[in-house]
This record gives sequence, C-alpha cells and structure tokens, in this order.
Amino acid sequence: MDVGLVLAFWGVALLLIVVPGADWAFTIAAALAGRVAPAVGGLTVGYAGMTVVVAAGLGALVAGTPAVLTVLTVAGGAYLIWLGARVLATRTGPVPAAGGPGVRERDGGWATVVRGLGVSGLNPKALLLFVALLPQFTDPDGSWPVAVQLGLLGLVFTASCAAFYATMGRFARAVLHARPAAARLVSRLSGLGMVVVGVGLMLERLSH
Repeated sequence: MDVGLVLAFWGVALLLIVVPGADWAFTIAAALAGRVAPAVGGLTVGYAGMTVVVAAGLGALVAGTPAVLTVLTVAGGAYLIWLGARVLATRTGPVPAAGGPGVRERDGGWATVVRGLGVSGLNPKALLLFVALLPQFTDPDGSWPVAVQLGLLGLVFTASCAAFYATMGRFARAVLHARPAAARLVSRLSGLGMVVVGVGLMLERLSH
C-alpha cells in the first residue's frame, strides 16, 4: 500500500480526532475518576470493531439502509444522553479520586471499558465517517486488497485515537486533580457535552 496515502489519511485523522466531541467528554469524565486506561481501552475496542465492520463491507450496507441507521443513531444518542445524565447526577467531592463523574466508585474498570466501547461503537457519525473517508485513501489497483487497505487505515485511526485520548486523559487528570472547583466545572461540562451530542444525533436523524 502507498505510504503516502497512509500518511495523508493519518494527517486528516488527527485533525478529526482533536475536534472535541463525545469521546472527549467521556475521556475527561473518566480521567476525573482515575480510570483513563479503561476508558481509552473501551474507545479503542469500539473503533477496532468498527474497522472490522467497514473492512468487511457491512459499514456501507448499514449506511445505505435508512431504517438500520436510524435505529443505530437513536440507540447511540440515547446512550450518550444516559451517560451524560449520570455525570450530571453524580456529586463530585473536593478531589475526584476513585469515584468520579460518570464512573461511580462501585464500578470496576471493566464497566468503564464497556461504556467506552458503547461511546465509540454506537456512534453513527463515526461509522459514516469511516464509510465515507477510508475508501478515499485506498488504491483499488494496488497490490493489497481493498479490504486489507481499509483495515490498515482503520487501525491507524484507532491507534491515533488511543494515543491522543490517553495523553489528554492523563493531562486532564494531572491538571484538574489539584483544582477541585475546576474539576467540578469540567465534569459538569463533560456531562452536558454528552447530553448535547446525544440529543443532536437523535434530532438530526429523526428530522430526515
């Protein structure tokens, strides 16, 4: 596969990843709970699964079936609203340590992994992005099968997400840990952000 195409895609992927969205909000909420690794792990698994779906050709099928896409969008939006409501309903202490917004003290790391998987895996916009963007950076006449090229590009996106959110989460944790008031404000903004994104997804799809 042409290295130039991979590098070009990586540059575009980075630009998309750094734009704040549901992944940002979830990662920051988990960071305040001290669970950056499980949160990023869940997001990564979700995007890896999406890569497999797109490489297998199922992504285009889902994107081209309005009923399936509507169900996926409503489910993803409702899930984000639920997560955001958890964040807003959770009372954060002076220093959010083991228990924090959206990731309660009784939750284990696996619960955070599952939630992260839901945030990325149930994101219909991410699926549409994969379906629309990845094929533009493949070479149908190349020596590698298109499905393999799609898989490689998806893994590049997934690895970039993992690196960025792990770094961002640890930075947010380190900065906000010593600033309780700022941590409380950021946790509320994270919860509100997830609710807004979820409502936006549902309204956008149901208005079609």
